[in-house]
Amino acid sequence: MASTSDIRKGLCIHYNHDIFKVIEFLHVKPGKGPAFVRTKLKSVTTGKVIDNTFSAGHKIEDVRVETHKFQFLYSDGDDFHFMNTSDYNQIRLNREVLDSPDLLKEGEVVTILINSEDNSPLSVDMPASVILEITHTEPGVKGNTATNATKPATVETGAQINVPLFINEGDKIKVETDKGSYMERVKE
Repeated sequence: MASTSDIRKGLCIHYNHDIFKVIEFLHVKPGKGPAFVRTKLKSVTTGKVIDNTFSAGHKIEDVRVETHKFQFLYSDGDDFHFMNTSDYNQIRLNREVLDSPDLLKEGEVVTILINSEDNSPLSVDMPASVILEITHTEPGVKGNTATNATKPATVETGAQINVPLFINEGDKIKVETDKGSYMERVKE
């Protein structure tokens, strides 16, 4: 058993007869009244995100998890196939379990949380950023740079990302996986 002081991003807990992963949390201590923890929880079975508030000191039932490195092999419709980098066992996960499946390219190494009680995969943690190549974008209009202007671009995985006007097809960019946003251009 854990309490609200143990809540952190990535923690998996039993709540409402399901297993949820904490995506965001905020400890709040109002001037008047008791402290509480505001959380955003994502179901690892359905992918549904809910908001919940726990009062300070509330007991929560955490799930024992193991982390393993897996390499993304390929996607087959809504199924994504991964291989354990240590023992080469393969698993298949549904698209719903992944936080940002559009940014996952073949060969990418991710961390998968596995429930140690029944060895079922709970969630996939992407790296903080990924490097992707631009496959299609319109050329930027010269002289339109007075503001922080962006244009849509398609990357090699098929995801749409807004990039600055100076980015061209064939450029490699670093993308933040949490927000799916452009970070910087990568020089070879």
